[in-house]
Amino acid sequence: QVQLQESGPGLVKPSQTLSLSCTVSGGSITSNYYYWSWIRQPPGKGLEWIGYMTYSGSTLYSPSLKSRTSISRDTSKNQFSLQLTSVTPEDTAVYYCSRDSRSEGATWGQGTQVTVSS
Repeated sequence: QVQLQESGPGLVKPSQTLSLSCTVSGGSITSNYYYWSWIRQPPGKGLEWIGYMTYSGSTLYSPSLKSRTSISRDTSKNQFSLQLTSVTPEDTAVYYCSRDSRSEGATWGQGTQVTVSS
């Protein structure tokens, strides 16, 4: 079965770049017709969609985060990554990666805590 695992630093300083990777096993990030998403949940708040990359490499971002967000992939490692620039403490959240499609339910990683603090 497909599994996703987030990884990256748990602490980022304000104004720096938050960088996370999602390693996928049991499925290829280039397989038709999945899309690969990043979602976050600040403490005590709801889920917020950040953006996604399709199986072909196209990206789409949340309008509220688009200017600071970049999703990329490394097909040789079967990974896709998130970079969020100019972070503030409001970016503190649990960050999740997920796989979804139009025809079946989503599979999520376990999430990773990222704290923005000096």
